[in-house]
Amino acid sequence: MSTSFPSPPPAITSVATTKSNLFAAVDMGTNSFKLLIVSTDPSSGRFVTLNRIKEPVLLGLDTTITTASSTISATSIHRAISALLKFQQMLHSHRVPSSNSRFVATSAVREASNQTQFLSAVHETLGHQVEILTGIEEASLIYLGVLQFYPVLNSTVLTIDIGGGSTEFTVGFKGNVLFSTSLKLGHVTLTQNFTQIMIMREHIRKEIENSGLFKKIKEFKIDVVIGSSGTIKAIEKAVCKGYAGIVYENVQVFEEFYKREWRFSREELKGLVERLCEEEREMEGRGRREGFFKSRAGFILAGTILLDEIFERLEIQEMEVSGYALGEGVITETLGRVFEGFDLNANARWRSVVRLASRFNNKKRMKAAAICVGIAREIFQGLRKWNELRDNGDNDSDEGLVHLDEADLEYLEAACLLHNIGLCTGKKGYHKQSFRVIMNGNHLHGYNDKEVELIALLVRHHRKKFPKPNSPEGSTEEVKQKFRILCTIIRVSAAVQPCLPMDCQNMEFLHSLEGFELVLSEARYEPLTPNVVQPLAGDINSFVEKELEHFRMVFKKKLSIVVSSSTS
Repeated sequence: MSTSFPSPPPAITSVATTKSNLFAAVDMGTNSFKLLIVSTDPSSGRFVTLNRIKEPVLLGLDTTITTASSTISATSIHRAISALLKFQQMLHSHRVPSSNSRFVATSAVREASNQTQFLSAVHETLGHQVEILTGIEEASLIYLGVLQFYPVLNSTVLTIDIGGGSTEFTVGFKGNVLFSTSLKLGHVTLTQNFTQIMIMREHIRKEIENSGLFKKIKEFKIDVVIGSSGTIKAIEKAVCKGYAGIVYENVQVFEEFYKREWRFSREELKGLVERLCEEEREMEGRGRREGFFKSRAGFILAGTILLDEIFERLEIQEMEVSGYALGEGVITETLGRVFEGFDLNANARWRSVVRLASRFNNKKRMKAAAICVGIAREIFQGLRKWNELRDNGDNDSDEGLVHLDEADLEYLEAACLLHNIGLCTGKKGYHKQSFRVIMNGNHLHGYNDKEVELIALLVRHHRKKFPKPNSPEGSTEEVKQKFRILCTIIRVSAAVQPCLPMDCQNMEFLHSLEGFELVLSEARYEPLTPNVVQPLAGDINSFVEKELEHFRMVFKKKLSIVVSSSTS
């Protein structure tokens, strides 16, 4: 197959030690292709999303249910290759090892009559092997992803994932799949093949009935039903923001929004279905739908009706919603292969931090928070190493730091991931809003009251006023010293982060007799388009001067920010 695509960058086969825990998954779905890049700490079970990109490839536009298989058109193959080349550039700029990257394809490729042609085109252009997941494999990986978002390892869980070309059902317990199946019911294919809602509903009912799904699910005592992926997340967002009642633009909805977990009831789903059906008869309603659901607007009605029928047939009363799905499941399975003894249930409380951050932050703010985590972690680990050298006699001063441990790093990373959640209501005073959500929402499960307060105070004081010398009140002197150190780190990290491009992850914290240096490497590579890669913003040292001076007062040493440009 002849194409005019540019040559992809070479795959990264080896990286620096500090980057060995970068992993990536590419989910080649019916509606869109998704790239997920994470930095993980296998010893603690924490992983932070560094980048999440979605390309609307729409392979499902070639899919019909009138034939046993479908054909992926040349146009769709071209869109797919273009998307994958963008992903490859991003993997290259992040320096993700090829051994830590997996490409998986689902229903559209799985059902395609020209699957071999498609896979050959991908391999010839990018040099990547693509794993074609069976429906059962896909469902099982989704369950693994859900386990990284919710602490439900010891519960019998029914997971439901609505995709563009199929819907996956899994019953799992303690990381083991008890039952799994995939039905050829997807929001893209249903939209394409049915214009009348009643006929669509009849088709869905028939498929569910013929599958024997209801009878099989009833064999298990289900503790919780969890939905995942874009359609179900969009439904939850619409329910939570009052879309059916046309109040989603009202700021007062925030009061309910921050107290609420990721879930919706059968009645709330029915209310949304009724509203969307009414909009089908209103031109103004369709415009409002596009404004709210964006690129998903054309498929949301079919997806909502499909979920409504699933609720009805399986007698589901309430569904919780996972922010993680197939991509995270692929990465989790990879971690289990790479790291011997990787614990699926490690650090379950960290997941509540991720859920809270995901609840309030859009993709851009989540990415900014992840960069802040990376900066803070590098500074923390550099300071801890410096302190260990001082303890071993390699010191240039008699003063030492209080000893920092892994728990302190977790508090710091949690605060960094949550520091900007208050921005959903506007920039003015957002750090106070973030503090309020953490303290009053009962979101951080597994942390005691003192730990929640510590994380909240770090968030509260990451900008503007410095904390009082006796913060946190009622704590021991050691805790107060640690808080002062962690607060200094998060303030520097949060101040530096806006100066960096969104894909900057290469950084190193160094020590010399003159002081400390935070070295930030700007990854440069040839872009696929004529757009010029933007350099790191201005003179960072002058921009964060106040925080650097505060750092000097706390550590009695100067900190300089150094920007080096590395060509990939």
